[in-house]
Amino acid sequence: MGSDLFRAGMRRLAGGVTIITSLDADGRRCGITATAVCSLSTEPPSLIACVNRSTSIAAVVEHRGVFAVNVLAEDQRPVAETFAGRTGHAREDRFTVGDWIDDGTGAPVLADASVSFDCKLAEIHEFGTHMILIGEVVSTRCADGETPPLIYGDGAFLTARLAAATASAAA
Repeated sequence: MGSDLFRAGMRRLAGGVTIITSLDADGRRCGITATAVCSLSTEPPSLIACVNRSTSIAAVVEHRGVFAVNVLAEDQRPVAETFAGRTGHAREDRFTVGDWIDDGTGAPVLADASVSFDCKLAEIHEFGTHMILIGEVVSTRCADGETPPLIYGDGAFLTARLAAATASAAA
């Protein structure tokens, strides 16, 4: 099977949009938009995040041993676009979009994210083009009230309401 067909198929698997962040040894922040994130265990609280080895964040997390996963709400599409590299903002300049704080490990946390998980790197595994980060969650910040998630599917950022309307129209 070719990788193009696989990529086309995976575009149809919708996922929540996150920003994975870290801090290099010189104190410079870096981050990427990602959807390959899921829970792993509640004891200890842990999650999995997959990042392409060619991204700057892969080397930073491996060296620094900390990262944060910031789950975006539907009104945070500009943050997703910025960290996906669609706005021309370079590494540190990406953090001019959104309100970023330190929640303990030093990895940047989006203050108004739907939820943020601040993690210590527990394990790292390489597979193909990606690194699988296993993070032990040291703190969790949840937004007040309900915050519908931003979703990525079929090559576009979607809101839960838009995804439901599209599904209804297709049925």
